[in-house]
Formats: sequence, C-alpha cells, structure tokens
Amino acid sequence: MRINFYATLRSAIGQNFVELPLAEGTSVVELAREIARRWPALGDRILDAEGEISGQVHFMIGGRNIRWLPMGSATPLSCDEVIDVFPPTAGG
Repeated sequence: MRINFYATLRSAIGQNFVELPLAEGTSVVELAREIARRWPALGDRILDAEGEISGQVHFMIGGRNIRWLPMGSATPLSCDEVIDVFPPTAGG
C-alpha cells in the first residue's frame, strides 16, 4: 500500500510517501494505527485518545474522504491502494 503524506505530516516522517506491506482487507483505522506505531511522531496527529482516526486529519481513498464512505474508517483496503493523508487545514 502506498501512503502519501502532505504538508506538516511529511516533515514528521521525513519523506513524501511510504509503502507498507499490509494484508488485503486491512481497514483504514488499522492502517492509521500501524502508521502511528511505526512513526510515533504522527501518532498524536492522526489518532485521537481512543485510538480512532482524529477528526482533524483527512484520509483519502481514490480522492474520496473516508468520512463520506459508507464504512468510514472501517473501510477495507486492497494491497494496491493509494491513500492520501492530509493534516488539518484552515483558511478563508
């Protein structure tokens, strides 16, 4: 699985993307937990106190925010998936 990181999340891991060999059917929240395990500097940025995906970050699958997918963070992923992870944004 390829995970692209943007803006301040890139600096936390020191690269633009990572490849993780996760099992077919791994859920988005399981992916987020694995990212937090491998890169602890991202843990507080992507997970909340309960270990769920923070409402402040945006995980995108095929350009669609997981919040709008029927299964949300429980959405199963395929091994060839490309996931984009964006930090909180603000502006006006």
